[in-house]
Amino acid sequence: MTDRIRVVLVEDHTIVREGLRPLLERRGVEVVGEAGDGLQAVKIVRELAPELVIMDVALPRLGGIEATHRIVKSMPDAKVIMLTIHDEPQFVYKALEAGAKGYLVKETPFEELMTAIKAVMMGETYLSSNFPPGLIESYVRSAKRGKKTDEFSQLTRREREILGYIAEGYTSPQIAKMLYMSKKTVENHRANIMEKLAIHDTAGLVRYAIKIRLVET
Repeated sequence: MTDRIRVVLVEDHTIVREGLRPLLERRGVEVVGEAGDGLQAVKIVRELAPELVIMDVALPRLGGIEATHRIVKSMPDAKVIMLTIHDEPQFVYKALEAGAKGYLVKETPFEELMTAIKAVMMGETYLSSNFPPGLIESYVRSAKRGKKTDEFSQLTRREREILGYIAEGYTSPQIAKMLYMSKKTVENHRANIMEKLAIHDTAGLVRYAIKIRLVET
């Protein structure tokens, strides 16, 4: 790579970050910041404005997919590559819906990560080579038809954001203050979330958010 790409690493295991950082820097990638949880990642990325974020899915406090959604929403030019142990298609779909441009499993060789970085920086979408051919095309076709890949996909972006805050333990007044909306609007969103997910209490919403790794315990 001729130009140094500015990257933020988001991974809750310090030893993984310490191993990945020198590999990237030897290949001309500048690691400008690191984060160990999703909320910290959103804050650091907004402060440092990197070109690329390498993001785990399973993160404390706020899951990587919701963190990706918040980052891309506030910084549309930021590109995110998920690097995770989760190879289930539903996680790939959720990541793409959140705005990620790459999805690799951690067993991927480092050279393929570099290939993914080059592809994503050129505006392409890249998935690990161990995913079945046509997975992206299948997602695109489903998205064009308006087909929902799972219950979570039935939620609007705002509802997903509010679900994340609920799962983090924030009350409706606190969420309203953070999102600059009325408490009643938050309560309406909460009611819509419960109806779409067929979950009728806050504890159930928290369990669901943990189950789909929107947040981590």
